Amino acid sequence: MSVLVIGSVAFDTIETPFDKAERCLGGSASYISLASSYFTGAVRLVGVVGGDFPKKAITMFNDHNIDIEGLEIVKSGKTFHWHGKYHFDMNMRDTLSTELNVFADFNPRIPQSYKACKYVCLGNMDPDLQRGVLSQVEKPRLIVCDTMNFWIESKYDELMQTLKLVDVIIINDAEARELTKEHSLIKAGKKILTLGPKFVIVKKGEHGALLFTKDSLFSAPAYPLEDVFDPTGAGDTFAGGFIGWLAKTDDFSTENMRRAVIYGSVMASYTVEKFGLERLKDLSWIEINDRFREFKRLASFEEI
Repeated sequence: MSVLVIGSVAFDTIETPFDKAERCLGGSASYISLASSYFTGAVRLVGVVGGDFPKKAITMFNDHNIDIEGLEIVKSGKTFHWHGKYHFDMNMRDTLSTELNVFADFNPRIPQSYKACKYVCLGNMDPDLQRGVLSQVEKPRLIVCDTMNFWIESKYDELMQTLKLVDVIIINDAEARELTKEHSLIKAGKKILTLGPKFVIVKKGEHGALLFTKDSLFSAPAYPLEDVFDPTGAGDTFAGGFIGWLAKTDDFSTENMRRAVIYGSVMASYTVEKFGLERLKDLSWIEINDRFREFKRLASFEEI
């Protein structure tokens, strides 16, 4: 099944306590698309870049069978650039600069050949734009949505309208608490289910993720890594692995939704091993399945 991905394509300058990378390829749409491509050979990307966007990045998308007909190139403009610095524990970061450039005027236009995609992943962006995308697509089977604290604070009512239209929302623990005004993540997840989505995923960083459905709760571990090199894009990679597995299997059973969460965690665990997309772009299906089985081994136990 085809996956339609809408979001940012960007350059990231990333500083950690241990190293620094200048202007590496990033953005939500890049991470989601690349992660999804390992599960389905039909990923369609919608985004915008400037005339400074390198040909080698286009080649990388092509090499992973990511269709970029929907990638608008504004030759007179510059690509979105984010510069951030991580603290020692790598869970906290400071944004040093944000240059929206051509992304400031991004108004997603869905090519005709993309409109019948059955799986849609809305990257973190203005909820009005997210609804604008949904008005252009034709009866998708599953819509996954991401958001952030900025939209919760500045466009709460618009975000509420968007949540009524989506099937899955992926949100981190701080955002879940802010959205619902609940300290307990269990209460927060259940409350978000009443806002429209059928499935709610609350990411907890190095502590894993929670999957809420109407009738169940699943707690997924994070993969225990000795070294986290760069957390940038881990959440978007999670979303890409999650929707990619569902598009591959076309199965929304509780058991398969849980597998999708684990595959999302697998992809995110690889992303943080190098800067930007460097680790993600060179994965093999054998590596992905080996780590999936390792997740299963780590989380299994026998009843006494």
